Amino acid sequence: MNQGLQFDDTGRLRHLLTIEGLSRQTILEILDTAESFISVGQREIKKIPLLRGKTVVNLFFEFSTRTRTTFEIAAKRLSADVINLSVGTSSTAKGETLLDTIRNLEAMHTDLFVVRHGESGAAHMIARHVPPHVRIINAGDGRHAHPTQGLLDMFTIRRHKGDFGKLKVAIVGDILHSRVARSQIHALKALGVDELRVVAPKTLLPTAVEKLGVIPCSRMEDGLDGVDVVMMLRLQRERMQGAHIPSEHEYFNLFGLTPVKLALAAKDAIVLHPGPMNRGLEIDSAVADGPQSVILPQVTYGIAVRMAVMALIMGGSPGRREETHPVAASRARAVVTTRKRK
Repeated sequence: MNQGLQFDDTGRLRHLLTIEGLSRQTILEILDTAESFISVGQREIKKIPLLRGKTVVNLFFEFSTRTRTTFEIAAKRLSADVINLSVGTSSTAKGETLLDTIRNLEAMHTDLFVVRHGESGAAHMIARHVPPHVRIINAGDGRHAHPTQGLLDMFTIRRHKGDFGKLKVAIVGDILHSRVARSQIHALKALGVDELRVVAPKTLLPTAVEKLGVIPCSRMEDGLDGVDVVMMLRLQRERMQGAHIPSEHEYFNLFGLTPVKLALAAKDAIVLHPGPMNRGLEIDSAVADGPQSVILPQVTYGIAVRMAVMALIMGGSPGRREETHPVAASRARAVVTTRKRK
């Protein structure tokens, strides 16, 4: 994948297509910006004007609840105009190509596309063909990447655990088919996590996974021993061809996260899951709803993280009358307002 697509000539993030290749500094900038947006959701009026007058199109070719909804809420909180395109009723169902759909929506003066697609590389392909003022965010492409999920997971970990350099992390489940796992691995490695394990049956581990700088484990006892963070994954049955697990019952017995297995981790370990959860298959309800679970905060944090990504990539858009960086512009307005009141 072409990493140059993600940045403009000045090195500013232009599209968010993958976490692979992003520097630690860029990831931390996104997380820090998201931190500044957390309070927006706690206000009586949950809006700020950073993207006022901009049009955001959620273009989802795969079903989604959390991702599409949080992107919509994030864009609206930034005061953007939002269009949710239903692929089932769009012209793509009549045979129109993906690029023709994009070009027609561009003609309606769209500024930002949030794209989820079943084919790996779809967001990259779109980014190569849009004009310079249009931005693309990858909301999941095939088995390749889900960058905003990876970022919101990093935000969740940092909020609860702090310094990544001191952490031992285990990613558990269907590593082979998971775009979330790939984004998590790239983010955790960039942030300098102390130790990263991937835990799964051998049939659900990619070939030569060690090259990613992770420790493969085929037993939960080895994978969870003493870890600070347990990141569960959904079993991607819709992407499987052939039998990757003997049975769902056996998978849960061996790799489902139960209170007994969680006790192998550090006493203050936290548990994440990107959703949707398959209770009784990947995770026991006693864990999902238990005191170590941060699964619901993940969803809440996802809004702030997606606000941050939108604000940062739109910051270099042509025609802005304010400062180039939208967050800086917002803070500058706040300073001016305070001075006037004095």
